[in-house]
Amino acid sequence: MQREIEMRADEFDSMVNTIYFGGGTPSLLRSSEISEIINKLSVHFTIAKNAEVSLEANPDDLNREKLQELYNAGINRLSIGIQSLNDRSLKWMNRAHNCAEARSCIADAIELGFDNISIDLIYGLPNLTLKEWEDEINEILSFNIQHISAYCLTVEPETALGHRVKKGKEKPVDEESANEQFQILVELLEQNGMEQYEVSNFGKPGFYSRHNTSYWKGVPYLGLGPSAHSYSSGKRSWNIANNARYIKSINEDKLPISTENLSDKDQINEYIMTGLRTIWGIDLDVLKNEFGYDLKAEYSELLEELIEKSLVKLEGAKLTLTKAGLFLADGIASDFFILEHDY
Repeated sequence: MQREIEMRADEFDSMVNTIYFGGGTPSLLRSSEISEIINKLSVHFTIAKNAEVSLEANPDDLNREKLQELYNAGINRLSIGIQSLNDRSLKWMNRAHNCAEARSCIADAIELGFDNISIDLIYGLPNLTLKEWEDEINEILSFNIQHISAYCLTVEPETALGHRVKKGKEKPVDEESANEQFQILVELLEQNGMEQYEVSNFGKPGFYSRHNTSYWKGVPYLGLGPSAHSYSSGKRSWNIANNARYIKSINEDKLPISTENLSDKDQINEYIMTGLRTIWGIDLDVLKNEFGYDLKAEYSELLEELIEKSLVKLEGAKLTLTKAGLFLADGIASDFFILEHDY
């Protein structure tokens, strides 16, 4: 990756405000390797003094020694894939850790000085009762962490779970139960000072994920390493996923990158999809002035219907989803998509 940093140094000339070690298992990197990457980035890019430096990890990868090393290496935001504080659910998900290890991991991170911690949770699991879900949330809140990301279980058709559901060996996701769990989640987190700034993300004031927020707002970003994606000025690129082929290409001084230029239609749809998932919503004037697309005129009847159902709010040119609408965010956003380039 360090060679790729050198090769792509001229692609990004803005101030670097966030660095994110994520996707896959970045916690497998030694702390010395993380330090080397950060140092290499600082040589070729201008990094803000208060840059958010995040790392994703699972509890089974984080003992006290590893946590201390990550802290010393410059990681100042830790995202821990707890997923659940219910041993039955963890076993069902085939996770490598148990609840005791998850609790210990969070406590150790706090004790060692991490003051910007995010926890990942999954809801909508089969046989998870509302009481169990509420207890999980309350226990997580007792740690007084700064951020929670909670995602509804999804069943992909070609996965092992998808095949079990298809054969009737597992129950499909109960949408009604998942919605109830989502509403419990929102209510409890807001009661405890966490703000829902994106459908699945909740943070205390000042602790929104700066990295992900930049992505949702369309800020350019540079991805480095196998499978990494980048975006800038309507152009998206991605590195080859195969590790061996990635390394071979880099060693031959060839960037293993594929690129596509997004059409106006694609950019509009992406702006709608990402924007409506957040508290900032979308600006209809931006769509009109930058792309010549008048969403209000194109979808006047749909807008009126969604406003009447209290699923969206339109204040001036700002279109946002209500709390009820957030659970249906992707579906509502797709209703506003451009299907043909004929606007």
